[in-house]
Amino acid sequence: MSKNFLAIGECMVEMAPTGEGTYAMGFAGDTLNTAWYARKCLPADWSVGYYTAVGNDQVSGQMLDFLKGSGIDTGSVRRLENRTVGLYMIQLKDGERSFAYWRSQSAARRLAEDAGDLENALAGAGLVYFSGITLAILPPEDRRKFLNALRTARKAGTKTAFDPNLRPRLWEDADTMRSCVTEAAGLCDFVMPSFEDELAHFGDTDANVSASRYLEAGAGMVVVKNGPEEVICATADSRHAFQPQPVRNIVDTTAAGDSYNAAFLAEFLTSGDLVASVDAGAKLAGTVIQHRGALVAECFEPA
Repeated sequence: MSKNFLAIGECMVEMAPTGEGTYAMGFAGDTLNTAWYARKCLPADWSVGYYTAVGNDQVSGQMLDFLKGSGIDTGSVRRLENRTVGLYMIQLKDGERSFAYWRSQSAARRLAEDAGDLENALAGAGLVYFSGITLAILPPEDRRKFLNALRTARKAGTKTAFDPNLRPRLWEDADTMRSCVTEAAGLCDFVMPSFEDELAHFGDTDANVSASRYLEAGAGMVVVKNGPEEVICATADSRHAFQPQPVRNIVDTTAAGDSYNAAFLAEFLTSGDLVASVDAGAKLAGTVIQHRGALVAECFEPA
């Protein structure tokens, strides 16, 4: 397979409180977080790219510079006039985080508008990674274009990975969310849900039920993350449960699932070893949640 990991979705401006009454600007987003960690985890002979749409304004340029500086290829990113990038602000109260979003005019909502651009971006990718948020922000007609392009890429040999990342506020309604996520899962070699979401929005009684439901939809492998509880890894022919090591000093769970996905996929793509892949995902996520923020460079510094 091609050694090209391509993540698709929305990268946003993040405004995070500094603790001094001011805010620090950064860039983050679920699929961007996974791309950033994948670049850290994959060997140098793999490329990691990001496909989205941004504006032609200064902050969009800063975002692209950040991605490039992180070793992420932005060659296929769409640049749109009269659009910019989405923004979210983190608010803290008694240590708990909440978020305010400004994304209705985000350029990323038009990332699948041009079917030709989308198909060109997917062409030659070894693995395409996307999330439920990628789907949720698209207009219905562009969502259909995206899923059709995914089908075409898979027929050409591209692997696909999907985190349902269920966020009902972004969808037209809950039934549309469940239907579209199920369809997308059926187009994927790896489906990587978080059980907390599946319990809340599909009513699954345990992680095994989530795994079975996505397998029935057509997924190749399902990896159900479940915080400190067992990870369920299932295919049509096998099912395994893995207990992660406990994390004693949890500071911030931001990007726990995103980093898990990156490390799992990086290991599986290079070794094909399921046990090593689960271990890699758990170790990285366990380290990330002991630090503040989505992108934790300290995870990769020598001890």
